Amino acid sequence: MKRKIYERLLAWKQTEHGQSCILVQGARRVGKSYIVEEFAKHEYKSYILIDFNKTSQETKDLFLHDLEDLDTFFLKLKAAYNVPLYERESVIILDEVQLFPRARSAMKYLVADGRYDYIETGSLISIKENIQDILIPSEEDQIDMYPMDFEEFLWAMGNDTMYPLIRACFEKRQPMGQSLHRKAMDLFRQYMIVGGMPQAVERFVETRDFAAVDRVKRRILNLYRDDIHKHGSRNQLKIEAIFDEIPSQLKNQNRHFKLSALEEHARFSAYAEPLFWLADAMIVNNCYNTTDPSIGLKMNQDRTILKCYILS
Repeated sequence: MKRKIYERLLAWKQTEHGQSCILVQGARRVGKSYIVEEFAKHEYKSYILIDFNKTSQETKDLFLHDLEDLDTFFLKLKAAYNVPLYERESVIILDEVQLFPRARSAMKYLVADGRYDYIETGSLISIKENIQDILIPSEEDQIDMYPMDFEEFLWAMGNDTMYPLIRACFEKRQPMGQSLHRKAMDLFRQYMIVGGMPQAVERFVETRDFAAVDRVKRRILNLYRDDIHKHGSRNQLKIEAIFDEIPSQLKNQNRHFKLSALEEHARFSAYAEPLFWLADAMIVNNCYNTTDPSIGLKMNQDRTILKCYILS
């Protein structure tokens, strides 16, 4: 599926010319691995994808023992994957790099070598946790990846014409006409139900079955709960309580997230860290109240009054 982040990767490739690697980070299941591999297929002569979720210990050992002799490092890597590499025409992808932080640290030396391009992907939760005892390379650019927006949803649906019309009518302050407006609103309602997770969108495109889409999204939510249990540490119970309460609070159309629904006489100071943890992991989007909706919104936001939306 077509994603806007592809153009950002292309801009990085064309401007950096191997002088930096790039880390694509985001929540789980937003399509990081898919779009990076598609980019490698179309923009390079060859590529090697190292998936640290399943790669062998022998491959990991290359990053531990062979970095001082990069000629041997690349010979072994090419032999392990049976893929030729071409100087300045190949890319090496380090997928799920958070599972093996030493490979991320190795970017300092691999980028300085300059032979190939390097793209890393990783889940934002464990990327920020797994940085102990490693040197985060200054040669690393970072971009955040989110679920599909409405325009990307329309692309997946095979509709490349509706969004340009919406944009043009908005900019010119002109009506679309009743028929086209009804069609646009119908598509937008579908997007609001399906959401922007690529797996859910793909299932909807294939089946037009909202029940099948719901099953996909529930599996993704279970993955997020597993991440909370694994990485939430001492705040796990509070993080899970907030996460599970979000749908109810949105359904009730509360003006802001009410902590009293979690615990009687709950104070923001007790739940601030769990709230920020969820936002930092990109599992939720926090929308803060601002007292002056003009330039410099962050300068006037009240971080104690917010609404939470689940990533979808």
